[in-house]
Amino acid sequence: MTEKRLVHVERIPVRWGDMDAMGHVNNTVYFRYMEQTRISWFEALMPRGEAWGSTGIVIVNASCNFRKPINYPGTVEVRMYAGPPGASSLPTSYELFVDKQIHADGEAKIVFIDMDKQKAIRIPENLRAKMA
Repeated sequence: MTEKRLVHVERIPVRWGDMDAMGHVNNTVYFRYMEQTRISWFEALMPRGEAWGSTGIVIVNASCNFRKPINYPGTVEVRMYAGPPGASSLPTSYELFVDKQIHADGEAKIVFIDMDKQKAIRIPENLRAKMA
């Protein structure tokens, strides 16, 4: 992704239950860390109480590069970046740090939707302005 900018940082405690039989955080949990960051960003972007009312977001693809295992105890700092918005979508990328060392990075393409119709919509102008 070119032209990305930092839009949100989330700090998430690693839970004991995040680990798997191998003794490190399970691969699927990395996606949950990115998801929690994305949801927190979206809820901060929307006026209070409007997120998930008429407008929501879904992802159409996601990827993750696992660089180092994450272990309990610890805190994951997830940095979320956004690229230039399209008509209804926004490319995002993520970096997951523990103790200032990168452990994973990933991407997800967000699509804005009408919550009632469950269909893609043009990014509302008020949100587009906040993302600029």
